[in-house]
Amino acid sequence: MNHGPTLAAEVSAEFLGTLVLILFVTGVVAMVVCFRRTRLPQPHTAAIPTSHSLGVSPDQAESRMPRPGQIPSAGNARDAARRYGLATLAAIVALALRGLLLPLLGENNPYHTMWAAVVIAAWYWGIGPSILTTLIGVVGVWYWFLPPYYSFALKDSKAAISGIVGFLFFSGLIIALGESNRRSLAKSRWAEDELRKTHNELERKVSERTAELNTANESLRDLSSQLQRMRDEERRQIARELHDSAGQLLAALSMNIAALQLQSAKLDGEGVRALAENALMVEQISSEIRTISHLLHPPLLDAAGLASALRWYVEGFSERSKINVELDIPARLSRMSDEMEIAIFRMVQECLTNIHRHSGSKTAVIRVHEQDHEISVEVQDQGKGISRERQLELNSSNRTGVGFRGMRERLRQLGGALDIQSAGRGTTVRATLPLEASATGGAQPQAG
Repeated sequence: MNHGPTLAAEVSAEFLGTLVLILFVTGVVAMVVCFRRTRLPQPHTAAIPTSHSLGVSPDQAESRMPRPGQIPSAGNARDAARRYGLATLAAIVALALRGLLLPLLGENNPYHTMWAAVVIAAWYWGIGPSILTTLIGVVGVWYWFLPPYYSFALKDSKAAISGIVGFLFFSGLIIALGESNRRSLAKSRWAEDELRKTHNELERKVSERTAELNTANESLRDLSSQLQRMRDEERRQIARELHDSAGQLLAALSMNIAALQLQSAKLDGEGVRALAENALMVEQISSEIRTISHLLHPPLLDAAGLASALRWYVEGFSERSKINVELDIPARLSRMSDEMEIAIFRMVQECLTNIHRHSGSKTAVIRVHEQDHEISVEVQDQGKGISRERQLELNSSNRTGVGFRGMRERLRQLGGALDIQSAGRGTTVRATLPLEASATGGAQPQAG
């Protein structure tokens, strides 16, 4: 009897069994090593940054990048056990599914379902679980699905060994690709974490700088408000000093000149002419000082209110500038706080000054109206107008002239707003102010 082929088959089966046993031991060793490895970072949804965007060089980023196995933690053993358990379960399910499909597929392609198990293990659970899934698959397919079934003996050892080697080879490729993908994901997740830390740090610094800037702006506004009040008070004092001191001295001088004029018969013609000229100059100086004093702080503003002060100022402005100004103001305008009345008066004063200096208009209209707990003041002319670029600058709180900046700041302190519009020819400056924030308690209407 010829026992050659049978002996060869037995030798091949023993060799293959030894090879599988070596691979199985290798897989167990890999499993033990992987139990000590660090869990990979969890995925996030942030965009993947570059090393330059993180402020480090590529070499520094590579050196700082975490590697699997660094920094053991308490949860690594549980995670490794979970991954190896899932890999084992995937292999068992694949073998069971292959058993169910045995009547349909027969002996052909016994590794069909194992490919899916290897791919899943390599993609989700790492190199160690993938090797374990592969080895369980080889042993299970050999025992259950290679004839003769339920035995490690091989009916066709050459074909069986070729199939096993092919399965191991391509499974190795799948595991290598899966591990490469996992490492790439680990790098991406590390970069995401770095970006998130950088982003949070940047947001913190921006928040701190914003808070500091807001504090500085508030301090600047408070200082500006104090300076505005000090300037108004200083104007009031200077106006009072001009009226009470210089005005009284000029009045005394005028009386002395009048007394001399009574004795003009004793003077020659030159003396009489000089005395008359002095009297005229004193009268002019008194008028100029009175005008300057009233412009610095009109006494009517305190005594009679905004309506009377505006009427007085508009009449004087029209007379001095030869510009026809129409004033539309309620006959009985309610009294407001001193700050409100000063702000409105200064706005009208500044607008009329700008019309006289820059507009070239021969007419102007001032409208003051109360409506819905709000007062609006509008100054309109028919002059050259303002260019679009200049309007944008004037309506910006950061790029305005001194006069407009002062108006805007006064109104802002009172909760109001300033708007400047020009349609090619003519300009309209409109201010709105809330009356609740400024009306004085028990305010009385102003006399018309």
